Amino acid sequence: MNVPLVIAMDGPSGSGKSSASKGVARALGLRYLDTGAMYRAMTWWMLQNEVPVQDQAAVAASAGKPVLESGTDPDNPTITVDGADVSAPIRTREVTNAVSAVSAVPEVRARMVALQREIIGTGGIVVEGRDIGTVVMPEAPVKVYLTASEAARAARRAGDLTADPGATVTVTQAEQARRDRLDSTRKASPLTKAPDAHEIDSTELNLGEVIEAVVRLAKETQQT
Repeated sequence: MNVPLVIAMDGPSGSGKSSASKGVARALGLRYLDTGAMYRAMTWWMLQNEVPVQDQAAVAASAGKPVLESGTDPDNPTITVDGADVSAPIRTREVTNAVSAVSAVPEVRARMVALQREIIGTGGIVVEGRDIGTVVMPEAPVKVYLTASEAARAARRAGDLTADPGATVTVTQAEQARRDRLDSTRKASPLTKAPDAHEIDSTELNLGEVIEAVVRLAKETQQT
Protein backbone atom coordinates (compact mmCIF):
# COMPACT_ATOMS: atom_id res chain seq x y z
CA MET A 1 0.00 0.00 0.00
CA ASN A 2 1.52 3.32 -1.09
CA VAL A 3 -1.00 5.73 0.42
CA PRO A 4 -0.63 6.26 4.18
CA LEU A 5 -3.62 4.80 5.96
CA VAL A 6 -5.36 5.58 9.20
CA ILE A 7 -7.65 2.78 10.30
CA ALA A 8 -9.86 3.85 13.20
CA MET A 9 -11.01 0.86 15.22
CA ASP A 10 -13.63 1.78 17.82
CA GLY A 11 -15.86 -0.31 20.04
CA PRO A 12 -16.61 -1.40 23.61
CA SER A 13 -14.30 -3.44 25.83
CA GLY A 14 -14.06 -7.14 25.07
CA SER A 15 -15.05 -6.77 21.44
CA GLY A 16 -11.60 -7.90 20.31
CA LYS A 17 -10.24 -4.51 19.22
CA SER A 18 -6.70 -5.03 20.47
CA SER A 19 -6.05 -8.43 18.90
CA ALA A 20 -7.78 -7.45 15.66
CA SER A 21 -6.02 -4.08 15.42
CA LYS A 22 -2.59 -5.62 15.95
CA GLY A 23 -3.38 -8.33 13.42
CA VAL A 24 -4.50 -5.80 10.82
CA ALA A 25 -1.39 -3.68 11.43
CA ARG A 26 0.85 -6.71 10.90
CA ALA A 27 -1.02 -7.77 7.77
CA LEU A 28 -0.74 -4.33 6.18
CA GLY A 29 2.67 -3.32 7.51
CA LEU A 30 1.27 -0.45 9.56
CA ARG A 31 1.99 0.98 12.98
CA TYR A 32 -0.42 0.34 15.86
CA LEU A 33 -1.67 2.55 18.68
CA ASP A 34 -3.69 1.43 21.68
CA THR A 35 -5.31 4.62 22.96
CA GLY A 36 -7.05 2.72 25.74
CA ALA A 37 -3.63 1.89 27.19
CA MET A 38 -2.91 5.61 27.34
CA TYR A 39 -6.02 6.26 29.42
CA ARG A 40 -5.20 3.26 31.59
CA ALA A 41 -1.68 4.59 32.11
CA MET A 42 -3.05 7.95 33.18
CA THR A 43 -5.46 6.18 35.55
CA TRP A 44 -2.69 4.02 36.99
CA TRP A 45 -0.65 7.15 37.70
CA MET A 46 -3.61 8.79 39.44
CA LEU A 47 -4.12 5.75 41.66
CA GLN A 48 -0.41 5.47 42.45
CA ASN A 49 -0.31 9.14 43.44
CA GLU A 50 -3.52 8.86 45.49
CA VAL A 51 -5.47 11.29 43.35
CA PRO A 52 -9.18 10.69 44.08
CA VAL A 53 -10.36 9.50 40.68
CA GLN A 54 -14.00 10.39 41.35
CA ASP A 55 -13.00 14.02 41.96
CA GLN A 56 -12.96 15.58 38.48
CA ALA A 57 -11.26 18.76 39.68
CA ALA A 58 -8.43 16.79 41.31
CA VAL A 59 -7.96 14.63 38.21
CA ALA A 60 -8.00 17.68 35.95
CA ALA A 61 -5.37 19.42 38.07
CA SER A 62 -3.03 16.42 37.70
CA ALA A 63 -3.74 15.52 34.07
CA GLY A 64 -0.62 17.24 32.75
CA LYS A 65 1.83 15.76 35.24
CA PRO A 66 2.69 12.20 34.09
CA VAL A 67 4.95 11.70 31.07
CA LEU A 68 3.33 9.11 28.81
CA GLU A 69 5.01 7.36 25.89
CA SER A 70 3.33 4.82 23.60
CA GLY A 71 5.19 2.48 21.29
CA THR A 72 3.62 1.68 17.91
CA ASP A 73 5.14 -1.71 17.06
CA PRO A 74 2.21 -4.17 16.74
CA ASP A 75 4.52 -7.01 17.79
CA ASN A 76 5.66 -5.18 20.92
CA PRO A 77 3.33 -2.30 21.83
CA THR A 78 4.83 -0.49 24.81
CA ILE A 79 3.44 2.02 27.28
CA THR A 80 5.54 3.87 29.84
CA VAL A 81 4.77 6.42 32.53
CA ASP A 82 7.64 8.65 33.63
CA GLY A 83 9.99 6.17 31.95
CA ALA A 84 8.63 3.07 33.72
CA ASP A 85 7.03 0.18 31.84
CA VAL A 86 3.42 -0.10 33.03
CA SER A 87 2.09 -2.54 30.44
CA ALA A 88 1.21 -5.11 33.12
CA PRO A 89 -0.16 -3.02 36.03
CA ILE A 90 -2.51 -1.01 33.81
CA ARG A 91 -4.47 -4.21 33.06
CA THR A 92 -5.60 -4.85 36.65
CA ARG A 93 -9.27 -4.72 37.66
CA GLU A 94 -8.50 -1.75 39.90
CA VAL A 95 -7.41 0.28 36.90
CA THR A 96 -10.19 -1.11 34.71
CA ASN A 97 -12.85 -0.04 37.20
CA ALA A 98 -11.38 3.46 37.58
CA VAL A 99 -10.49 4.30 33.99
CA SER A 100 -13.97 5.45 32.95
CA ALA A 101 -14.00 8.10 35.69
CA VAL A 102 -10.57 9.41 34.71
CA SER A 103 -11.20 9.32 30.96
CA ALA A 104 -14.44 11.29 31.38
CA VAL A 105 -12.52 14.36 32.57
CA PRO A 106 -12.29 16.88 29.68
CA GLU A 107 -8.74 17.94 30.58
CA VAL A 108 -7.59 14.32 30.41
CA ARG A 109 -9.27 13.77 27.06
CA ALA A 110 -7.84 16.99 25.62
CA ARG A 111 -4.31 15.92 26.52
CA MET A 112 -4.79 12.37 25.27
CA VAL A 113 -6.31 13.46 21.95
CA ALA A 114 -3.40 15.85 21.35
CA LEU A 115 -0.87 13.09 22.09
CA GLN A 116 -2.73 10.62 19.91
CA ARG A 117 -2.90 12.98 16.95
CA GLU A 118 0.82 13.65 17.33
CA ILE A 119 1.57 9.91 17.19
CA ILE A 120 -0.78 9.33 14.25
CA GLY A 121 1.00 12.06 12.29
CA THR A 122 0.65 11.50 8.55
CA GLY A 123 -0.86 8.05 8.93
CA GLY A 124 0.25 4.51 8.24
CA ILE A 125 -1.34 3.31 11.47
CA VAL A 126 -4.18 1.31 13.02
CA VAL A 127 -5.62 3.16 16.01
CA GLU A 128 -7.96 1.49 18.47
CA GLY A 129 -10.13 3.19 21.06
CA ARG A 130 -13.58 4.56 21.73
CA ASP A 131 -13.57 7.92 19.97
CA ILE A 132 -11.06 7.56 17.15
CA GLY A 133 -13.51 7.80 14.26
CA THR A 134 -15.65 10.44 15.95
CA VAL A 135 -13.16 12.77 17.69
CA VAL A 136 -9.48 11.88 17.31
CA MET A 137 -9.46 11.25 13.53
CA PRO A 138 -12.94 11.81 12.09
CA GLU A 139 -11.29 12.13 8.66
CA ALA A 140 -9.82 8.59 8.85
CA PRO A 141 -10.45 6.86 5.51
CA VAL A 142 -11.27 3.55 7.20
CA LYS A 143 -13.53 3.45 10.24
CA VAL A 144 -14.59 0.25 11.94
CA TYR A 145 -16.94 -0.17 14.90
CA LEU A 146 -16.21 -3.59 16.37
CA THR A 147 -18.78 -5.03 18.72
CA ALA A 148 -20.02 -8.35 20.16
CA SER A 149 -22.69 -9.59 22.51
CA GLU A 150 -22.35 -8.70 26.19
CA ALA A 151 -21.86 -12.36 27.12
CA ALA A 152 -19.12 -12.88 24.54
CA ARG A 153 -17.31 -9.71 25.57
CA ALA A 154 -17.47 -10.64 29.26
CA ALA A 155 -16.14 -14.13 28.58
CA ARG A 156 -13.21 -12.72 26.63
CA ARG A 157 -12.40 -10.13 29.27
CA ALA A 158 -12.60 -12.67 32.10
CA GLY A 159 -10.24 -14.87 30.11
CA ASP A 160 -7.71 -12.04 30.15
CA LEU A 161 -7.97 -11.81 33.94
CA THR A 162 -7.29 -15.45 34.88
CA ALA A 163 -4.76 -14.31 37.50
CA ASP A 164 -7.58 -12.60 39.41
CA PRO A 165 -9.87 -15.21 41.04
CA GLY A 166 -12.55 -12.58 41.58
CA ALA A 167 -12.87 -11.86 37.87
CA THR A 168 -15.59 -14.38 37.12
CA VAL A 169 -17.62 -14.02 33.93
CA THR A 170 -20.63 -12.83 35.96
CA VAL A 171 -18.63 -10.21 37.85
CA THR A 172 -16.81 -9.14 34.70
CA GLN A 173 -20.06 -8.72 32.79
CA ALA A 174 -21.51 -6.53 35.55
CA GLU A 175 -18.37 -4.37 35.69
CA GLN A 176 -18.31 -4.21 31.91
CA ALA A 177 -21.95 -3.09 31.72
CA ARG A 178 -21.19 -0.31 34.21
CA ARG A 179 -18.19 0.83 32.19
CA ASP A 180 -20.14 0.71 28.93
CA ARG A 181 -22.83 2.89 30.50
CA LEU A 182 -20.33 5.42 31.81
CA ASP A 183 -18.38 5.55 28.55
CA SER A 184 -21.52 5.93 26.43
CA THR A 185 -23.11 8.68 28.52
CA ARG A 186 -20.13 10.89 29.39
CA LYS A 187 -20.21 14.44 28.03
CA ALA A 188 -16.64 14.40 26.71
CA SER A 189 -16.20 12.17 23.64
CA PRO A 190 -18.72 9.43 24.49
CA LEU A 191 -18.38 5.95 23.05
CA THR A 192 -20.49 5.99 19.92
CA LYS A 193 -20.40 4.64 16.39
CA ALA A 194 -19.37 7.14 13.72
CA PRO A 195 -22.12 7.53 11.09
CA ASP A 196 -19.78 6.33 8.34
CA ALA A 197 -18.15 3.50 10.31
CA HIS A 198 -18.46 -0.11 9.16
CA GLU A 199 -19.89 -2.18 12.00
CA ILE A 200 -18.50 -5.67 12.52
CA ASP A 201 -20.12 -8.00 15.05
CA SER A 202 -17.42 -10.39 16.23
CA THR A 203 -19.68 -12.59 18.38
CA GLU A 204 -19.64 -15.48 15.92
CA LEU A 205 -16.36 -14.63 14.18
CA ASN A 206 -12.89 -15.84 15.02
CA LEU A 207 -9.95 -13.45 15.14
CA GLY A 208 -8.73 -14.34 11.66
CA GLU A 209 -12.13 -13.59 10.16
CA VAL A 210 -12.27 -10.17 11.81
CA ILE A 211 -8.76 -9.29 10.63
CA GLU A 212 -9.60 -10.46 7.11
CA ALA A 213 -12.75 -8.31 7.03
CA VAL A 214 -10.87 -5.16 8.08
CA VAL A 215 -7.95 -5.79 5.72
CA ARG A 216 -10.40 -6.26 2.85
CA LEU A 217 -12.17 -3.04 3.77
CA ALA A 218 -8.86 -1.14 3.87
CA LYS A 219 -7.80 -2.45 0.47
CA GLU A 220 -11.17 -1.64 -1.06
CA THR A 221 -10.99 1.88 0.34
CA GLN A 222 -7.57 2.52 -1.17
CA GLN A 223 -8.73 1.28 -4.56
CA THR A 224 -11.57 3.82 -4.74
